[in-house]
Amino acid sequence: MSTVIVMLGPPGSGKGTQAKKLALHLGIPHISTGDMLREEVARGTKLGKEAKSIMESGRLVPDDLVDAIVKERIARPDARNGYILDGYPRTIKQAEFLENLLNGTPPVILDIELEDDVAVRRLSGRRTCQASGHIFHVEFNPSSRGDICDKDGSPLVQRADDKEDVVRKRLRVYQRDTAPLVDYFQTKADFHRVAGDQAPENVFAELQRILNQQ
Repeated sequence: MSTVIVMLGPPGSGKGTQAKKLALHLGIPHISTGDMLREEVARGTKLGKEAKSIMESGRLVPDDLVDAIVKERIARPDARNGYILDGYPRTIKQAEFLENLLNGTPPVILDIELEDDVAVRRLSGRRTCQASGHIFHVEFNPSSRGDICDKDGSPLVQRADDKEDVVRKRLRVYQRDTAPLVDYFQTKADFHRVAGDQAPENVFAELQRILNQQ
């Protein structure tokens, strides 16, 4: 039976990290729309150029662009037995599009909750290695070499969408456009809520427990 899992939660909730761990645990692909869009930006494609300025300002990429990317991705053979969606859907219109793709089969919704101030602290302190993409945090997981990656010596940078003013805008956009999905999915899917202010291993254990009951 195909398992479709949707990760919900504000920026900084850790849903991407948890989605990757669950994907490895379950043997199904982790489909991150953010990662796919950043790949398009790095490749300089038409979509990437269109998405770059939108993402850096903290706004949401238009529904039709994201819908097309997701539809193409979940049609690939590795998603035949299920997949984990991270960063999609983000609007009610995207949720309705996903419902049509699933032909009425309800997904499992895992909603990781987090207070805004905690999210800002987590994201604004994040630094990314320019070469490897390895992520550090100035407070929780600093590089031993300061602003240099202690893995390969490359510079660490703060992503434009991790700057505090952009993070706060992203959180406002989330509350306006994405938080309503909680109400939407509570009546239409197998919905579960998890506290995101716990240690990551505790969040993962709770998510595993939920999925083991499916």
